[in-house]
Amino acid sequence: MSRAFVKETDTVEPLPERSVSPYPNYVSAAGLAAMDAELARLTEGYARAQVADDRDALASIGRDLRYWQQRRASAELFTPSPETSTVQFGSTVTIRRDDGRRQGWRIVGEDEADPAKGSISYVAPLARALIGKAVGDVVSVGPSEAEIVAIDASA
Repeated sequence: MSRAFVKETDTVEPLPERSVSPYPNYVSAAGLAAMDAELARLTEGYARAQVADDRDALASIGRDLRYWQQRRASAELFTPSPETSTVQFGSTVTIRRDDGRRQGWRIVGEDEADPAKGSISYVAPLARALIGKAVGDVVSVGPSEAEIVAIDASA
């Protein structure tokens, strides 16, 4: 709705808080750095919104700022072992599906996961099926199965 049709005395409806995962907040070093960068970006945006007296922006940015502050406070830096005999948090895993396709993902924290860019959360069903497995093991991937063909330690 356009702010033109709202009285100045009207209050801004509070946005619902962003839900926080019940799982431990494991993060990689890159994930922790991204979290810090997002907090800095939001803090700057909040300050600009205060100066501009932009109540909508304050509500939106404030909600995101609270979420990221909580996630940063609960972050547990997880440094994976350089060992690549089994899949672990931080590993990059390549599988071969029944139809011959090869796919690979890096297993990361929830907030840094982006399947389109090749990373999945350690709590995702696929990651949970892969963790602890070795090259040659077969895992269920949706309605089919796939073989683990490579495990690499992530940088």
